[in-house]
Amino acid sequence: MQIHLTDIENAATRIAAFACDFRPTRLTDADLGLCGRSLADTYAVAVAGRGEHAPLAALAYLSRAGLLHNHTGQGASLWGRSERAAPEIAAWWNGIAGHVLDYDDVTVPMRGHPSVVLWPALLALAEDRGLMGERLSSAFTVGMEVIGKLSRAMALSHYAAGWHSTATIGALGAAVACCHLLDLNARQIVHAIGIAVAQAAGTRENVGSEGKSFQAGHANAVAVRAASLAEAGFEAGAGALDGPNGFLALYAGDDAPHDWLAELDEAPLELRRSGLDVKQYPMCYATHRALDAVLALRAAHGVRLDDAERVDITTSHGALVPLVHPNPRTGLEGKFSMPYAMAAALKDGAIRLTSFVDASVQRPDIQAFFPRVHATESAGPATPRWAEVTITLRDGRQLHQRVQTLRGSAQQPLDAAELAAKLDDCMAWTGVAARGPELLALARQCHARPARALITDLQAIVASAVKETA
Repeated sequence: MQIHLTDIENAATRIAAFACDFRPTRLTDADLGLCGRSLADTYAVAVAGRGEHAPLAALAYLSRAGLLHNHTGQGASLWGRSERAAPEIAAWWNGIAGHVLDYDDVTVPMRGHPSVVLWPALLALAEDRGLMGERLSSAFTVGMEVIGKLSRAMALSHYAAGWHSTATIGALGAAVACCHLLDLNARQIVHAIGIAVAQAAGTRENVGSEGKSFQAGHANAVAVRAASLAEAGFEAGAGALDGPNGFLALYAGDDAPHDWLAELDEAPLELRRSGLDVKQYPMCYATHRALDAVLALRAAHGVRLDDAERVDITTSHGALVPLVHPNPRTGLEGKFSMPYAMAAALKDGAIRLTSFVDASVQRPDIQAFFPRVHATESAGPATPRWAEVTITLRDGRQLHQRVQTLRGSAQQPLDAAELAAKLDDCMAWTGVAARGPELLALARQCHARPARALITDLQAIVASAVKETA
């Protein structure tokens, strides 16, 4: 069933028409390259996260519940592991592993992480169904478009009200992406949106805890479940998104503009317009501009932690909202702490995965420096984002650095070697030998490979690299 624009009555039918009409042939080589880079980054970060406490606890839960199996060809893979599960379960677990380190990519309008709520769901379904890869990249692009447009309509006030937009907005975009992947008709997509709305949840109170990664995993499970139920004929309210008591009214209130759908499917697509910011540092993105600044000052002037009397950060309005741990004691808390970011950068000269073991955060000189870090927000507009750092030295001198464009952002992307180096760091975190360039090259061919072959080869890279380091 195809819905023409003249027949559209609400937001769900407009989105459904877009998702039905979008064709993989619309993607340029540059678009396909962006999708492949995003897949490589998301998969590598999940492999790095697979041994963290949250995914291991989730694995124990799945094992006790009898939800795991090792039968090749059935279900979908748990990334970096031998176990398999039904696609909904695999997407959930891979989403947890992909988000627990907070090292996965972001997109600015969302105030959240799009790839980690798209790729686990899409790959789990595609692997389970034995689909060809040509719709993987187009499904990712469709999901990005829905996430981007919803985010422009509501993310700022939604996030400020306490919602975790990665989990909420992400679940809806991922559900539509899964529908496109499965080539569902417009009526089915409308129902899938309603089913996804019925499950969308996530609070910023879980920031700095394992609950945040659960919420990312849950968004993937929501997407797979919503698309699969709609495919089976399960129905939902057509106005669940923008009706009087729908998602926008409940989750965004009166702040959401009414013309947010006007640019859906208009050039440039959100994949190009908003783009993806690949993280250089495995911690909350709200610290990254300040980190770029302080590391640049350290490199230029040779300043170290012992030289600094205090650090002052001024940044754009709303930028500090996720940084909820001024005095962290654990590695996970440290990921959401500006004082720890500044102290660790000055002491170590880098922020890596090893920065977020508990012992690194608990170093006495690091803990003692926390009161010397002072961060404030500007009263100006929330965007464009920027940060200015001033280091006051013990001898009275002051060093200044302002950063607006981040390395790794859509405006200043990492080159292939820099991205491969991040992939290597992720794999090394769990004892896997360097395979970054190989992993990146494989992921960039995701549109041209059968999904099962793609996953088999990705998993083989990890397995073979583990053997080399044994």
